[in-house]
Amino acid sequence: MPVPPPIVQTGALGKSCTVVVFGASGDLTRRKLFPALYNLLLDGKLPLDTHIVGVARSSWDDATFASEMRASVATHSRRPLDDALWTQLEGRMHFLDLDFNNISEFSRLDTLLHAFESDDSSSSTRLFYLAVPPAVAPAILMGLKQNNLTSKHTDADLRHMSEVPPTICRVVVEKPFGADLASAKALNASLREAFDESQIFRIDHYLGKETVQNLLVFRFANSLFEPLWNREHIDNVQITVSEDIGVGTRGAFFEQTGLLRDVVQNHALQLLALTAMEAPISLSADDVRDEKVRVLRCLRPLDPSGVARNVVRGQYTDAAHEDKPNPAIAYVKEANVSLKSEVETFVALRLFVDNWRWGGVPFYVRAGKRLPHRVTEIALQFKRLPHRLFSTPDGGIAPNVLAIRIQPNEQIALRFYTKEPGSKTVLRNMAMEFEYGSAFGGNTPEAYERLLLDALRGDATLFTRDDEVEQQWRFVDRIREAWRAYEGTPPPAYEAGTWGPESADDLITRDGRSWRRP
Repeated sequence: MPVPPPIVQTGALGKSCTVVVFGASGDLTRRKLFPALYNLLLDGKLPLDTHIVGVARSSWDDATFASEMRASVATHSRRPLDDALWTQLEGRMHFLDLDFNNISEFSRLDTLLHAFESDDSSSSTRLFYLAVPPAVAPAILMGLKQNNLTSKHTDADLRHMSEVPPTICRVVVEKPFGADLASAKALNASLREAFDESQIFRIDHYLGKETVQNLLVFRFANSLFEPLWNREHIDNVQITVSEDIGVGTRGAFFEQTGLLRDVVQNHALQLLALTAMEAPISLSADDVRDEKVRVLRCLRPLDPSGVARNVVRGQYTDAAHEDKPNPAIAYVKEANVSLKSEVETFVALRLFVDNWRWGGVPFYVRAGKRLPHRVTEIALQFKRLPHRLFSTPDGGIAPNVLAIRIQPNEQIALRFYTKEPGSKTVLRNMAMEFEYGSAFGGNTPEAYERLLLDALRGDATLFTRDDEVEQQWRFVDRIREAWRAYEGTPPPAYEAGTWGPESADDLITRDGRSWRRP
């Protein structure tokens, strides 16, 4: 096999690197993974000898794989295609049509990897990326293990070895991490058969977004905010994960999953944990994740009566008026969705973190499809003034709000009152805003770029640990169990382009509060 010239001049990850993507013909690989790998190569962040292997049940060859991925980069990369770079990369792209359920076929992957991986004493890195449904993962893991494609080692092993092993192996697993607590435990067991926990990277792309990463810096590097980040000063916390689109082509998947498992179990609970966590003793992966797990363990458990009081579900229906934002057909009319579907496309929750910092402070979480806007944000509303000296035209003084916007435009905004110029005291509610695009340029690396690079380097800080995933499922499974009482009854309907069913407003207004309207 002819050896192509090096792509980039960097030794950040050793001499060679191989990324093996299972599910290479899927939508995730096209839209996110390959554009991210391309941009890492363009930035010179991958090693001299980088190969990308696509594995899937498709009748492709190397040339077809390269052609398909070139089109994906041209369409989805944040930067234009560089023809010179692509010419070098094409010679390092390989494809295997492999039956995941046939263990013996994995020997073909072993043969391919040994054909181009370095066989000298220099260390090489293998990253196996499982862009497949969770039910498929155990077969792949067994095939890798039985064919000696993995080397099981801990971070401590690597630190104390006199010689670095010839191949360092790591695996990335896409969400969902199982379908419930039992399946998550089974998946974790399969992962640990082939890899050590320090080699396993459970990816949630929200954790790769700059604003999410900045939560730790914002809280623990600034003396202004951390003293106020508690029940003495915060009245409530609102977390919104809103999409303005429907399920699109994911109807079959969504029928098996629902919004609670697709978004709340991972994205929303991760944002809550990062917001509520204590300062870690260091920035090591395990110290950061230890604090997130403590928050998840402090979530007040919900029994069936607690679910009835504190959890709202909904399902979008047709927009009644043409002028409504995002008019759409009802969920039950989407492709591959049952006309009698009882699957939720909206969830709102009222949660409590029962510890000293947050005791009594409600965390209001809502997530849904076909809402007015695509937006993800964390908003901390401060307590109202104990005594009102000033008045406003509407007769009230709104509490200060600190809003951390994660998408679509990453920013941090603090709302406060100031006096308008003039002889009269007229108050105006203003926002002091920091926007990432304005401050650092609009071409910010995508979340998958940061996460892929961290996985290759072995930094698990922005990935979820096994006990973290299981604690999230433990909490969500209680809600799903309580919902069984509603079997045979579709969720309350809400009109596409609105902020969910009326019961979602009731959930917060009965506490004398209201949802933010991002």
